[in-house]
Amino acid sequence: MRLSAAEHKAVSEAVAAAEVETDGEIVTMIAPVSDAYRDVPPQYGLLAALLVPALVAIDPAFLPFTSDGWAAPDERLVLLGVMVLQVIAFLTVRYALARQSWRLWLTPKATKRRRVRARAIELFRVAAERRTAKRVGVLLYLSMGERMAEIVADAAIHPKVPPERWGDAMAALISEVHDGRTGAGMAAAVGAIGAIIAEHFPKTDTDTNELPDRLIEL
Repeated sequence: MRLSAAEHKAVSEAVAAAEVETDGEIVTMIAPVSDAYRDVPPQYGLLAALLVPALVAIDPAFLPFTSDGWAAPDERLVLLGVMVLQVIAFLTVRYALARQSWRLWLTPKATKRRRVRARAIELFRVAAERRTAKRVGVLLYLSMGERMAEIVADAAIHPKVPPERWGDAMAALISEVHDGRTGAGMAAAVGAIGAIIAEHFPKTDTDTNELPDRLIEL
């Protein structure tokens, strides 16, 4: 679900207000999801296929045509049955996970965190890195599908602001997003980011607005 015009305006105004006190430039972005996770269905499909021989080993009657266990029919037919069921299991799981919501649900949190971070860095390099004269750009990135956010800072800011300093901004954002107020969360996080970078990069007379204040929805 895309943000409303009012939410876009609130975030843009928050960026403009935050930049009044600092030379830093804040870029905000929202993406529906950070990765397609197309590697997830084959992995679970392979797991399902590997479970088939395990189930047959536990109980040969798992195969529909082996009512008398391993004794009937011969082992070649049993092996063929196992292979057929493996293919069916793999394809069933593979295509059941064509739905992105299911892929997201089954993807480990650590994997989602790494891919959200990687996507944020990729977008930062395009939208903010080295786009300001003083290397003071910051990207606030929210990935809605994973409900995860990242803050990526440019060269001048990164050594002066340790990652844990962004904690309050992240907490404000995620709290509002969980309550369905995405625009308010982005605006609150922008305010917190602005206060942090203003400590190290206060506004100077020569500062100009080098990056757009508007919220970018991908």
